[in-house]
Amino acid sequence: MKFVAFERAKHGTGASRRLRITGRTPGIVYGGEKDPLLIELDQNALWYALKKEAFHASVLDMEIDKQETKVLLRDVQYHPYKPMVMHVDFQRVDAKTKMHMKVPLHYSGQENSPAVKVDSCLVNLLIMELEVTCLPSDLPEFIAVDLSELKKGMPLHLNDIKLPAGVTPVTHGKTNPVIVSVVATVAEVEAPADAVAAAGKKPEGKKPEAKKDAKK
Repeated sequence: MKFVAFERAKHGTGASRRLRITGRTPGIVYGGEKDPLLIELDQNALWYALKKEAFHASVLDMEIDKQETKVLLRDVQYHPYKPMVMHVDFQRVDAKTKMHMKVPLHYSGQENSPAVKVDSCLVNLLIMELEVTCLPSDLPEFIAVDLSELKKGMPLHLNDIKLPAGVTPVTHGKTNPVIVSVVATVAEVEAPADAVAAAGKKPEGKKPEAKKDAKK
């Protein structure tokens, strides 16, 4: 995915505030063997780009002065209540260096699985994105997960899904974590006849006391 940025000369709180007034968003590009580069981007173009999943989870082509640089989106600061991006950070990508990145999981087929169609189980998606390490050229935009074979009582583990070539999951010490659980629905239990009969009886209340004669 490609976007256009412009180098900016001024920095600081005041300069950034004036930049935003003109419809631009301040940012920075860091990493690699080069010094950090101060940039600015069109506010509207950036806002709509951030709505796309690929802008967050893939290697981006940043164009500055007709030269392209491979970068990753690393941080976005939003205004607390206005639809505005306050600042954005990008990291340069080295084609020969492995990187860590969170990749979204795209689930499909759960409605056709035996767990749902036959046993009416509930399917809980426990992980919506997976942290991976890989070379920039191997980074997938998303990882597809087919749930059409889910069965009752058989959760889906990380080792059950096929990752793209060159992609290694980062589990932070967890061994084969569960990413999808299958929960059986609770069947309604008929109440005993005695309980039903008891429920039909009205509770006995206290008998009203006789009114005392009013004093003359």
